[in-house]
This record gives sequence, C-alpha cells and structure tokens, in this order.
Amino acid sequence: MRDRMKDFLEQLPSLIARVLEVCIQIGEEENLSIFTVGGFVRDFLLGIRNWDIDLVVESGDFKRGYRFAQRLAERLKGRAKFHLGFGTAVILFKYRNREMRMDVASARKERYKKPGVLPQVSPATLEEDLRRRDFSINAMAIALSKQERGRLIDPFSGKKDLRAKRIRVLHNLSFVEDPTRILRAVRFAVRYDFHIERKTKRLLREAVREGRLAGLKSKRIQKEIELILKEKAPMKVFSALLHLTAGI
Repeated sequence: MRDRMKDFLEQLPSLIARVLEVCIQIGEEENLSIFTVGGFVRDFLLGIRNWDIDLVVESGDFKRGYRFAQRLAERLKGRAKFHLGFGTAVILFKYRNREMRMDVASARKERYKKPGVLPQVSPATLEEDLRRRDFSINAMAIALSKQERGRLIDPFSGKKDLRAKRIRVLHNLSFVEDPTRILRAVRFAVRYDFHIERKTKRLLREAVREGRLAGLKSKRIQKEIELILKEKAPMKVFSALLHLTAGI
C-alpha cells in the first residue's frame, strides 16, 4: 500500500527536517532512492518524536550505499562506522549542538543458514528489505526522493496494526530465525501499551518452548536486556515476559 502524506518534512522537528534535506541532496547527487524506515516511521505515525534516524537506500550494490554514508558523514561533519558485509553504517554527528545518530543501510535481504545466528545478506529491493523485518509496525518506509517524497510504503499493513495497537510478525519462522524478537515483541508491547496478536503470541510461546533463546550467543541476549533496561518501565517488561511464558 502506498499513501502520500502531505508535507512530510514540514511535520518533523526543524532540526530533523534539515538533516533529512542533506540526505535528500546527497541521494540526488548519487542518483539513489532514499527512504526513512523502521522505528522512525513507526514513531512518526504515532506522533512520537524520535531523534534516531533510520535510512535505507536502494543502491543495488553495498559499495554505493557505503559511499552515500561516507559522503553524508562528511557533509554533517560526523564520523561513519561501517559494518562491512552487512551493507550498513552508523553515522554519529553533532547538529546544532545536539548529539545525533543515524543508521544507514543498503536495502538488503537475509538468509539464515541456521536458527539464531546472524544472517547472510545481499542487495535487494526496498520491499524485500521490509519483508525481512521483525514486526509489521517496523516494516514501513517513507520515500524521501523528490518524485515520491512523503509517500508511505506499507506492504504488510503496519499502519493498520498501529491503529489496532497490535504487535504482529511477518511470517511463521520469525522467532525461529531470530529469537531476540521474543524479547523485542514484549518490549514494544509494554512501551506502547500494545497487545501481541494471537498467532504471534502462539508462535512466540512455541519458540520459547523449543528453547530458541538458549541457542543465542550471550552477547545478543545481553544487548536485548540492555535495551529493556533503557525502557521507562523495565521491570514491567520483565514481568510481562514472565507472564507470557508462564507454564511453558
């Protein structure tokens, strides 16, 4: 589904809008299609200010994505940290005396050699990139390129799930391929006061019963726990997780 939102940049805080204008300019110079994605789009639609910007570029080649990220870091007088082989970069910069972070990724698809391990990735289209994401509410994008600016790309009905206050996975193997999504589902449900959709809840409980979390490396679990501890009500997240998995 594609909906055009009127004056997208004008609805953002001026600081974020100015940063995105720089992204748009470099994207045009590099002839790349650029999109805001994931949590940034989710929170925008919920009316929540999110200072961490997530970008995806349709580059067809990770090298073009890295070049875009490097030029963007230079233009913003920041620094880029590249995750070679994954098509991603993190840009840390200061803009108008505010410390900011931007995640830049080339559109990519994933293949899991076995459950619980990091995936192998390769260049892909935007829709393929959205298909690999954890939940429908995080699988939306807003186009920034001039011809389509402000257009919402929502192939998995994430906006509908936002309105229904619903956490929903995109496919049956979601928790098997990446068991950290078990913790993430509960964290988002508590943060936004959403409910976990019935089928998603069943798949989550099955993954717990099968011991999928035990197959994760400790660093990945530690990272998710650290994210929970940064929430406004971390103990509520842990309590909800225990309640959800009770009796398994």
